[in-house]
Parts: sequence; C-alpha cells; structure tokens
Amino acid sequence: MASKSISLRKTNTTSTVKSEPTTKSTAKAATVKSTEKYAPTKKQLAPLHIAIAGNIGAGKTTLTNLLAKNMKWEAHYEDVDDNPYLNDFYEDMQRWSFNLQIYFLNSRFEQIAKIRQSGKTVIQDRTIYEDAHIFAPNLHSMGLMTTRDFNNYQSLFSVMTKFVSPPDLLIYLRASVPTLVNQISRRGRDYENSIRIDYLETS
Repeated sequence: MASKSISLRKTNTTSTVKSEPTTKSTAKAATVKSTEKYAPTKKQLAPLHIAIAGNIGAGKTTLTNLLAKNMKWEAHYEDVDDNPYLNDFYEDMQRWSFNLQIYFLNSRFEQIAKIRQSGKTVIQDRTIYEDAHIFAPNLHSMGLMTTRDFNNYQSLFSVMTKFVSPPDLLIYLRASVPTLVNQISRRGRDYENSIRIDYLETS
C-alpha cells in the first residue's frame, strides 16, 4: 500500500487555550497545593533559644515577661534573688568580684543545659556571654578583679562554652545612665543602692 504524504506548513494563526471553569474540587485542590507549598519546615518549627542582653536596669526582665506572656514562651531569669554574693559584691566589689562572676558562670551554664534539654522555645534574661565579654573584663580594667582571678575566670569560661551553644536570637537593650539609675531606683533592690556610676557606665 502506498503511504500517504502529509505536508506541514507554518501558519500565523495564534492558538488559544480554552480555560475550563473553576469547580469547587479544583479550587480546593489549588488551596491544598498552596498550603503545602508554604507550610513551615521542620527546621522552622524547632524550639528556639532567645536571649535578652543589656545594661543593668535596661529593662531585660520586663521585656522577658512581656514576650513570654504574649508569645507563650518559657522564661528563664537571671538568678538575683537567691544569689549569695550580690549584697557583699556591691558593698565591697574588689573583694567579691571573682566570687560573684564564678557564681554567675556556674548558674548560667546550668541554665543553658536546661534550656537545650527542655525541647521548648525559651526566652532567657541575660546570657553566659555578657559576664565573660563585658562584666569580668570591666571589673578587671577597673582594678576590681586581679589579673590572676581574671585569667582563671576566662580559662574556665573557655572550657565551659565548648559544651553549650549560643542563643538562636539575641536582643540587646541599651539605655542612658540617668535612665538606668532611675529604673534601678524604682525596682527597689536594697543592695543596688550603693552601685557605682562608673560601673554602670561600662557595664
């Protein structure tokens, strides 16, 4: 049988595609597809460690309270009420600076371990890093911590931080010294009445 030849030729005719009317089922499918496309990933849903840093009296605890309440996060606070060294430190900073910093270092290390084990999104008032990078160096530079104690503290901090991870997000608060003095006075902690202005200026 002879084969029939077919000739192809170009035309200038523009082809159009007829759109089918959207039905409820297709609209539903599109919605599901859209939802799946923008669904949070497992990484986005993972618990976060959020921390607040800043000057003494800058409002860290207040902000921690507000975020914990509004975002339903678990709050972890700086250990000040049960701290056995704070009173002595503010009365004689040179004598008690090393003891206070070691206490905070231990307390914050334990707190970070609990945060990582909790499996919850946590907001933390003050971190382990401010003591090592701000408070201890300032005490040393002001002559309120000996070089021997400072080096000992830094060595211990270096070892401990190999076993912890930094926060996923750090929020830093800063205020002027007059604002800090006013807010410290308003919260009424007796041991802070003797706090030195030069210590506030550098911390």
